[in-house]
Amino acid sequence: MKIHTFKGGIFPREMKELTNKCPIKDVMPSSKMVTIPVTMGGAPNVPCVAVGDLVARGQVIANGDKFMNCPVHSSVSGKVKKIQNCVVTGNQQAQCIIIEADDENRIDFMEPLNPFTCETSQALERIKNAGIVGMGGASFPTHVKLNPPEDKTIDYVLINAAECEPYLTCDERTLQEETKKFIDGIAIVLRLVGAQGIIALEENKAYIRPILLEEIKNQGYGDDISVCVVKTKYPQGSEKFIVASCLGIEIPSGKLPADAGVIICNVGTVCAISDAFRLGKPLIDRALTISGGAVENPCNIRVPVGTLISDLMPDVFKLKENSCAMIISGGPMMGFAMADASFPVAKGTSGVTFLTAEETYLGEEDQCISCGNCAARCAMRLTPVMIIRELKGGNLEKARSFGLMDCIECGCCAFVCPAHINIVQRVRLGKAMMRQKMAESKKK
Repeated sequence: MKIHTFKGGIFPREMKELTNKCPIKDVMPSSKMVTIPVTMGGAPNVPCVAVGDLVARGQVIANGDKFMNCPVHSSVSGKVKKIQNCVVTGNQQAQCIIIEADDENRIDFMEPLNPFTCETSQALERIKNAGIVGMGGASFPTHVKLNPPEDKTIDYVLINAAECEPYLTCDERTLQEETKKFIDGIAIVLRLVGAQGIIALEENKAYIRPILLEEIKNQGYGDDISVCVVKTKYPQGSEKFIVASCLGIEIPSGKLPADAGVIICNVGTVCAISDAFRLGKPLIDRALTISGGAVENPCNIRVPVGTLISDLMPDVFKLKENSCAMIISGGPMMGFAMADASFPVAKGTSGVTFLTAEETYLGEEDQCISCGNCAARCAMRLTPVMIIRELKGGNLEKARSFGLMDCIECGCCAFVCPAHINIVQRVRLGKAMMRQKMAESKKK
């Protein structure tokens, strides 16, 4: 069996063994409260409920009228208590709708819809109405992704099951526990875009390949869906590298996978698509991994969107006493360090990692020694040392010429940096400044 890969990258400790044998458990926050961000991908939404309103599970509570809007639904049955700004992933303030759950279990799902007999426009409208976005982190609206411009011919739908971030295993468990739903979701996507399906599976999860192939055969998609095993290497799951590994296609700078004839979907996304058609269920629940050396009982759980991580302690998981040095929303490579655990699970939250001091570095940055390790490991073939040097000097345009906007923020450079320079954080700040500068220039 050929193992596919790309040039560059790193091999951090996987740490999957902490949770990859833990089934996904459905849990509720102890407070019975959810804090749901009004916008979780796409154009900014506005609330369509008011404080005091009773809402049903699956009811639309925020939306907009633009093509890029993606509606947000209540994940519980209850009463709207507040609408206010709250801290979300990235330590940003975002408008949220706070709902207190009741015990009445009111449900407001859509009617089931046959994805293989309805019109394509109906199918895309169903995906939009279900509020489905990419669940791998970027949260791009799926109805937009599956409706590429007419001049783009899509040959392949690539299902990103690499899950290359250390510690995270919720996709790995989903592949085993919801195999039938997973394959059904892929088939629906293939019907919409008229392409071949490829499931990209990292080598450390190759044991799941026979399970997937058997279900593909059982559902009659043996000629339409294949499984490609890729090397266990970080950042194998990044869209440009997974396309390069599976198809040998390089996506040029500034271009998207669709420009290369590829659409990429996440494991959770295709499962949500199946639920939207078969059950009429919007995207209101999210599977995620709770892991890290500071966690006493690492686990995989499924919670209502909007659940505060702090409301899961200590009933669902416990932290070892005086052991947590850093809380990360996501995995340790591309996740966001958070001040505390009082932030909500969003549609794109794949995990929360609680690291000990031994698992991370909390010291000060040292002086760059121009060793070139960052350039040697950059899978994007950039020179991070030059980007950071220009950013420190305030030379945004020069930093851009060295590939500032092409950086995917994977963290490989910071991982190998002997000076412990916060390269990713500096790049993120530089990008934000560059985007602001570009926006201001357009206004002139």
